Amino acid sequence: MTDQHDQGDAVPGHPPPGGGRTHPEVSPARLTLGWQQATAATLDEHVDRYGPLPRAGHSRQLRPGTLADAVAAAGLTGRGGASFPTGTKLHAVASARGPAVVVANGMESEPASQKDLALLTHAPHLVLDGADLAASAVQADVVHICLPRTATRLVDQVCRAVQDRRRSGVGSTPVEVHDVPPHYVSGEETALVRWLNGGEARPVSSRQRPFERGVGRRPTLIDNVETLAHIALIGRFGPAWFRQAGLADAPGTMLATVSGAVRHPGVYELAVGTPIGALLTWSRAAPDAAAVLIGGYFGTWLGARSAAGIPMSPQWLGRAGASPGAGVLIVLSAEACGLSETARVLGYLAGQSAGQCGPCALGLPAIAADFAGLASGRADAAVLERLERRFGVLTGRGACRHPDGAVRLAASALTVFAADARAHAGHLPCAPAQLGAAGGGVLPVPRPWAEGEWE
Repeated sequence: MTDQHDQGDAVPGHPPPGGGRTHPEVSPARLTLGWQQATAATLDEHVDRYGPLPRAGHSRQLRPGTLADAVAAAGLTGRGGASFPTGTKLHAVASARGPAVVVANGMESEPASQKDLALLTHAPHLVLDGADLAASAVQADVVHICLPRTATRLVDQVCRAVQDRRRSGVGSTPVEVHDVPPHYVSGEETALVRWLNGGEARPVSSRQRPFERGVGRRPTLIDNVETLAHIALIGRFGPAWFRQAGLADAPGTMLATVSGAVRHPGVYELAVGTPIGALLTWSRAAPDAAAVLIGGYFGTWLGARSAAGIPMSPQWLGRAGASPGAGVLIVLSAEACGLSETARVLGYLAGQSAGQCGPCALGLPAIAADFAGLASGRADAAVLERLERRFGVLTGRGACRHPDGAVRLAASALTVFAADARAHAGHLPCAPAQLGAAGGGVLPVPRPWAEGEWE
C-alpha cells in the first residue's frame, strides 16, 4: 500500500517506486516492486521498472563523486544487522589509500531470514546496480558477491545475471561470484575477508577493520545485499525521495521476514518505524501469540502485547533492549514453549561457533546444556543462578560477537518466560515443552554444514 503523491524528482521517464511520502503503517513497494511475478526480473524488465543504471554526469540525482554524500544525506544504515551508517563506510573506504574492493554479503546466515534470498531471487540486478555504484564511489576495481555454498540455484542465477550485464555492457566494475561455506559465523565480515584471502571462513580478531585493510590487504567495503539495493535506488532517485518513507532518524524501507504462528509468513517490505503490531496484523498472527523473537538468533524475545506498539527501528527497539537485526520476526503462540525453543537454538549456535576462543568453545556449550536441562525440567536447583553468572562471564569476551548474540537471546528468554523458567527449575516442565521435545519446534534449526569444511 502506498500514497501516490509527493513523488519528488526521478530519473526522466521512470517515476520512483513506492509513490511518495509514506506513513509508517503503510507498506511501500520499492525493493519489492514487481515481485508478484514468480521469476527473476530480466535485465530489460529491470531497466523498464527502475530506469537505466545511473552514471556520474548522467543523472539529476548522481553527480561525480557525490554518491557517498547522497547516501549519507539519505540516512541509509546497513540492513545486515549492525545498522551502521552506510555513507560513513563509503567515505571511509573512498578516503583510504590505494584501489579498493567491494564485497556484497548475501550469506544470510540467520536460519529464520529469507529476505536476502528473496531479493536476489526477484531483483538481482538491483543488487548488482548498487554494487557497481558503490564500486565507482570508492574507486574499487572488483566486486565480490558472496553467497552460501548450499544455495546452488541462487548462485547460478546471480552468475547468469552477471553474464547478462557483461554481454549488454552494463556496469563498469568486474564482478566475481563466490560460494562460501555456510556456517553461521561465515557471514561475519572478517570471516568473508579471511576466506576471500584464501583462508578459512572464520572470524578474525583484529584491530584493523576491513575498510582499512581487507581483501588483498586493500581498503574493502562490505555491505549486505539489501543495503546495496537501497544504494541503487538512492543513486537513481536521490536522498529526499529515500526519506519519504520511514522516520526522520531512521528513514527508508526495510525487508522483514515474518514466520512462526502466522497465517501469511513471508518477506515484507515496510517503512522503517512501522509498529510491530502492523506486521502482526498483515501476517495474520495467531490471536494467542505469547511472544515474538526480534532480530534473529542473536535477537531478543519480547512479549507479544508489549511489542505490538514498538516501531520497527533501531532507536525504538533499542529502548526495549532489542534490535531489528536482519529484520527477523518470529511469532510464538501460547501453545509453544519459549524455553524449549531457545534451548534448541542455543544448541545450534553452540555447534556453529568457530571454536577459536574459550567463550565459544567452552562457554556456549555450557549455556546450551544448562538451557536444555532447564527446558526439560531436569536441571539442578542452581541452574538459573549459574546461567546468570555465565552470561556475565561470556559477554564481550569472544573474538567475535557470536557469544554475545547467544547470551542476548538466552537472557531475554529468562526474562520474558520468567514464570516458566521458575517452574521448569522446580522440575515442573510445561506441557508444550514435553510436546516440543518429542515433535520438534517452531524456530527453524538447519542441519549443520560439514563441520570440517571452512575453506
